[in-house]
This record gives sequence, C-alpha cells and structure tokens, in this order.
Amino acid sequence: MLGGKSWGSLPKTALFLAEIPSNIKKALHIDDLVVGDRFPLLDGFKGNPNLNESYLLLSRYDGNLKEGIVELVDLRNFKVLHTWNPDIEEFNKLVEKTDEFKHIDRDNNGSRSMLLHPKLVKDLSLVFSTAPLMKIDACSALIFQNQHDIFHHSIETEFNGNMWVPSHSYPQTLATKKVGRKIPSDLGYNDDSIVKLSSDGKILFEKSVSQIFIENGLEYLLFSVGGTKFDLDPIHINDIQPVNFDGKFWRKGDVFLSLRHQSMVMLYRPSTNKIIWKGTGPFFHQHDVDILNDHKISIFNNNSKDFVDGNAVDGKNEIIIYDFNTNEYSSYLKESLIKNDVRTPTQGRGDVLPNGDLFVEETDYGRTLYFNADGSLRWTHVNRADNQKVYPLGWSRILYADEDIQIVKNFMDSRGKCND
Repeated sequence: MLGGKSWGSLPKTALFLAEIPSNIKKALHIDDLVVGDRFPLLDGFKGNPNLNESYLLLSRYDGNLKEGIVELVDLRNFKVLHTWNPDIEEFNKLVEKTDEFKHIDRDNNGSRSMLLHPKLVKDLSLVFSTAPLMKIDACSALIFQNQHDIFHHSIETEFNGNMWVPSHSYPQTLATKKVGRKIPSDLGYNDDSIVKLSSDGKILFEKSVSQIFIENGLEYLLFSVGGTKFDLDPIHINDIQPVNFDGKFWRKGDVFLSLRHQSMVMLYRPSTNKIIWKGTGPFFHQHDVDILNDHKISIFNNNSKDFVDGNAVDGKNEIIIYDFNTNEYSSYLKESLIKNDVRTPTQGRGDVLPNGDLFVEETDYGRTLYFNADGSLRWTHVNRADNQKVYPLGWSRILYADEDIQIVKNFMDSRGKCND
C-alpha cells in the first residue's frame, strides 16, 4: 500500500529508489522514473507569485531531456533565471569503478541521476549529490567531486561555510561478525554516517551513526528488531541540520539528525560524542528537521507506516513543531495539508518561513506547494513533461533569507553567458 490506501500509479521502484540511494535506479528503464499523475489539470506553476523577494532552487527530473537539472526560479514571477545541467556521464569517467562505485555507470548515468538537494554557496557554485558529492560552476563545469564514500540526501551549511552531508561508510565501521562486508549497492549493511566537509570538499569530521548509537547505549535499536531477520538499513539518515547559535537547549556546533527508519529526531554533539536529546512518537518515517528559533524545531512527518500490505501514508503528511520549553508537539497548518491532499510516502520537505508561510515539496508526486501563513494555498508547481507524464523532484530549496538572496544577486551578476 502507498499514499493511504493503495499503490495507485506510483511504481514501487520509485519508492525503492528514492529511499535507498545506494541502489539508485538499478537496472531500470527511464519510464520507471514516471510518478503517479494525481493532478491531471496542473502543469508547471499555477497561482499567485510571491510578493516578497524569494527564489527556488528547483531540482527535478526533466522528462523532456531525460536528465536531472536544477533551475533557479524567481518566485515573484515564476521566471527561470538560470539552469544547471551537468554532464554526469563525463563526471563518472573520473570515478574509480570499485567498491561502492563499481556500478556507477549503470546506476548513476546521466539519464538516471537526480541532482539531490542543491545548495548555492557563497563562492557562487552549486553543490549537490548523486553518489559522489559534486560542486559545479555556473556553466555546469565540474569544480570538485568527492568520492570518499556514497553521499546522499541533505546538504546543509553551518555558520563558517562548512557542509554537513550524510554518507554510507565503506568498509563498514562495525565488526564483520555483526554486519558482514557487502558493499551498499550489493545490499550490504548501510553504515550511515555524518560527514562535515570544507567548502572545497575536504573531509573535516565523520562518524558512523551506528557507532553513535552503540557508544551512547542504544545498540539494542540496531540489532533487536522483531523476529530473526537482519536489518540492512536500521538508521536511514536523511537530514543533518547544523546548529549555528548557542541556546538554552543546544550549542553552536551541535547537529540535529533525522533518522527515518527509527522514526527519530536526535540532537547530537560531535565535540563530546553525546546524544543530547532524542524525540520519537508523533511522527513516522520523517524527513527535514529545521530549527525555527531558540526553542522550536519543525519536522516533516511523512506519517508513513509499515502495514501488512506495505508502506502506507496513514492519512496525510504533517509539519510537526516541537517546543523544547514546553516539551510539546503540535501540527502546523494541518488542515491546509489535508485539504490539498499532501501525502508523499517517502522523501518530502517542509520549510516554515519566518513570516509563517509554508513551503512543501511532495517529492514522490512531483508537486511543490506554497501556503500563506493563514493556510491558504498561494501557488503550486507540478513537474510535467511534454509527454504529459509527471516526474519526481530532487529536494528543492526555497531561498528567502537575506544572505541567500544576496548570493543569488551576486550569482546573477557574475554568471557570464554560458546559459544565455
């Protein structure tokens, strides 16, 4: 089951690929990237543009080009200002085809790659992951490609410009007698790790999340699942959110971790290797933890559960707010998400803006939504190709903070003519 009641027209392969990056698009045809068409009357942007200056880094699979691209969109008029379309197959030629990357030409070629969670950084380059972590310039030329391990899911920057990105450690850091030694793409144990990198791609810190569990007395969560089946992917980290200021409940340098297969959000202190706080309960298979202020965080609750017939969204997605002051959870603009039938089973993003507006990416169905603070729907975007089929998204990012807007302006002033 999927999406509440049935698989519908979203293929099971889409679910598998979206949430197991080490098996991206393995032995699939291009049409397997087509997602369910739940919005047959919608195509592109529909609705009212934003009044305040803001931009969208729209990461999507282009069904016309049959490639993953990123578009910089001005949300005041929905105009595409710039497009990045890197030559992934040329980049793959630079990768040694061993260990985790031995199948990269099959699994991550140009027609099977998404440019995941793109980040426009201060030096005006674009960072994203497809398996290696990549940085490209305005003309989509490669600046660096880090292939230390398979990188996946989110890319976030801390106050000093360093980046936090999840990866799969290989060889696995746990003993062979516990997890074996198959590589991730051959269905070995996914030893999810957190990695901090400098802006030029050098690794500054890395730590296995499984080791964090073991060293903080939580090993039972890795190896004591019901029955006798060995769990290859007990953690499944999908977001690392760095803490950039000191507060009552955290310190600068801490990180929030979203651990999908634990239905857990964790506050971890790398400097002491200590878990400061962990939250479970009112969210299931969640994604995208964000810091709202000095005592609140938001969590994108997929609300998907493993029932007898498979993974299903039990109702609709939610934006969950946790208040550290009161130790209470609440649901933000819940009725708006219900009214608009927001229910991506996997992936998904939700950003609560300082003015109370809400940005949501319904990744598995190729739809993006923007709600006003009063809950009314301002605009939507559906990633439909000329063949009228809908294709998935790749963790788009809304840019609204003053620093991000200035980066966009600097980029537009200096990008040259490669995209004109």
